[in-house]
Amino acid sequence: MIELKDISFIKDNKVILDNINLKLEKEKFYCLTGPNGSGKSTLAKIIMGIISPTSGKIYFNGEDITGASITDRANMGIGFAFQQPVRFKGITVFELLKFATKKDMSKADACEYLAKVGLCAREYVDREINNTLSGGELKRIEIATIIARSPSLAIFDEPEAGIDLWSFQNLNKVFKELEDSYKGVILVISHQEKILEIADEVILLEQGKITKRGKSEDMLNVMFCNNCCKGGSASE
Repeated sequence: MIELKDISFIKDNKVILDNINLKLEKEKFYCLTGPNGSGKSTLAKIIMGIISPTSGKIYFNGEDITGASITDRANMGIGFAFQQPVRFKGITVFELLKFATKKDMSKADACEYLAKVGLCAREYVDREINNTLSGGELKRIEIATIIARSPSLAIFDEPEAGIDLWSFQNLNKVFKELEDSYKGVILVISHQEKILEIADEVILLEQGKITKRGKSEDMLNVMFCNNCCKGGSASE
């Protein structure tokens, strides 16, 4: 589905990503994890085309998309949810969903997508995407747009960032439902144990390199052991 070959990224003479080789298959939920500064968000942005790699190739469904624009990749079926969702003053939730999906969507359709992420549709469908919405609400609305679009590859960059515990618990339920039903590829960048637990596979990125990958249970055991030996915790 998506394959990265020899991807490197250098900025200000610093190696951020070092010869990344990664292949992700459809109908699987992947978590990319690792310490802060390991290059996780950079890798996600390279897949989406927000930034360009210094070297290497990216293939999507067998097609070389290394030079493709963000718009081209979105049209091909790649979706991206930012750490900090964008606010759109003057645009309602319903209008955002219609714009994101490019579908002839009714308000009833929009309400169904909002309900899937735990939002009371009647309270949100006509609200503006502005400062009256909390970080957790924005995250769930953004996830609703991804679900509505149903891209072949859905990327979520640290969805837990900047939200309260209640919102995080609800987001985790949303990801569990996605894991059970999504037909494309889900890639979540996270270091939260609760999200790692529901992944089919966890990929560990350290100092710009993929050092380990495997089934969630096995990877959590390895990371727990390593952190205990260092006197830390798995969520650090």
